[in-house]
Amino acid sequence: MALHFVSCIFSSKPQIVAPKAQHSQYFNSSKLDALHISNKWNIVPEERSSAEVYKTGNLRRNLREKVEVVKNELWKSVDESSFKGLQMIDVMQRLNIDYYFQDEIEALIGKQYANCSSVGSGYGNHIHQIALRFRLFRQHGYFASQEVFEKFTNKEGKFKPELSENIKGMVDIYEASQLGITGEHILAEAEKFSGKVLKEKVDCIDSHGDKLVKRTLEHPFHKSFALFTARNFLGDFHNKNLWVSSFREIAKMNFSLLQCSYHREIDQISRWWSGLGLANELVYARNQPLKWYIWSLACFADPTLSEERIELTKPISLIYIIDDIFDVYGTLDELTLFTEAVCRWDITALEQLPDYMKTCFRVLYNLTNEISSKVYQKHGWNPIHPLQNAWKSLCKAFLVEAKWFGSGKLPGAEEYLENGSVSSGVHIMLVHSFFLLGEGLTEENVEIIDRNPNIISSPGTILRLWDDLGSAQDENQKGNDGSYVDYVMMDKPEYTREVARERAMSKICDAWKRLNQECLFHKQFHPTFTKASLNLARIVPLMYSYDEKQSLPGLEEQVKSLLYDSFL
Repeated sequence: MALHFVSCIFSSKPQIVAPKAQHSQYFNSSKLDALHISNKWNIVPEERSSAEVYKTGNLRRNLREKVEVVKNELWKSVDESSFKGLQMIDVMQRLNIDYYFQDEIEALIGKQYANCSSVGSGYGNHIHQIALRFRLFRQHGYFASQEVFEKFTNKEGKFKPELSENIKGMVDIYEASQLGITGEHILAEAEKFSGKVLKEKVDCIDSHGDKLVKRTLEHPFHKSFALFTARNFLGDFHNKNLWVSSFREIAKMNFSLLQCSYHREIDQISRWWSGLGLANELVYARNQPLKWYIWSLACFADPTLSEERIELTKPISLIYIIDDIFDVYGTLDELTLFTEAVCRWDITALEQLPDYMKTCFRVLYNLTNEISSKVYQKHGWNPIHPLQNAWKSLCKAFLVEAKWFGSGKLPGAEEYLENGSVSSGVHIMLVHSFFLLGEGLTEENVEIIDRNPNIISSPGTILRLWDDLGSAQDENQKGNDGSYVDYVMMDKPEYTREVARERAMSKICDAWKRLNQECLFHKQFHPTFTKASLNLARIVPLMYSYDEKQSLPGLEEQVKSLLYDSFL
């Protein structure tokens, strides 16, 4: 099936028609003009042919057979205590095929961790061995002490200067340092030292090494979305082992199969969105179902979670629509009434709302009931109240911002950021993800989820700060948007914009450390939910890297490659 993705992204400007409701005095015409840009993420569905369906079936069967061959003939020959097994796991993860070998990977990591129970014991003597073991242990929820890197430091706690000649070792150290948590000074020094060395050496090494170093600095594995980086990995990986070619075959088939699934899912989302009719009634709002789907794809990267990806895209679409209502169109009185209606959650008490708000609330009300019903039927738990609470929190956060900007009584930077982590919409995405996954559904976990824990608030902080750091505003929207950088400069008039941006980047690093700590020490949530939280944080930079034309060239390139290119 072919989606007219390229033409939709780069299509001519759509005709903009004024909404039926009369514009308020607060209506922002510059944001309406921004639809010329934002509508390029709309999608046009096409029917799948029977030949495509048949091809997908064959592909799935061939992939399943190849995975079994690798498990039975290749994986079983690996010594569970050898370093080779960890190298294989690293390649699987980077090729985005690890979910086919999850049981085998968990067994090997567990065995290796048991062998390394004391500090430094069993980690190896070389930087590469120690750094990879450390990184894989932490990625899989096993605490590895930062002290394993002490052997590479001097009496002052600084990394030994002679290490800088080992470029591959510096890459490994930098990758491992990304899994640091709050208060780990050795890892902080490791990141600082290796990052400085790699930046200095990047122009002094061969072209292959140059690409590897640049990609590591820009996209360290732990903070990158594997689906988007897998295609480039083999170009950086020069290894002649036979198992590499076997993994490459699996990766190629997996990539082709995923493409088929994504086309089908996007088609279903397009039909749902078109049938909903919101794009016609709320013409001032963003019309970006393909972009919304990418968030769902990040949260639910496992190929088996197709239904969940489709369902999650629906509430994500409403985050954007309600954000536009607050940021573009509604008066403060109207926004207050809308928030009160959401907090009451009463479909019969909408008389005071403008028509466009009535339509939006009805869609929100019906969608929340629909998702709650599906979760109950599949997992035996009715999430209606936690989902309602999430939407109430979002609208309250939006209203707080509207009141700030409407009154001119602006908040301090930290107050803004605390509210902004909620108004980012991440809470909505991850609460819905938790219930759609249906893993770990206990009273205790539901209560924790309802309190916006670190596993949710940390990605929310990361999103809010990246949004504010964007080189251009979202789709050239010039409505009532705040900026953490601006508030920092208001709190500290002596700060330059560059210093304020550095502080925002430091806040992002701190949020990542909290998220790492949550994944490492608080294991009440199922790994699939933990991964959803991590992947959401990982994809944020790509979703907010706007250029001077208010476009997302990096994201557009990745999505085009994902939907249309073949695996390298």
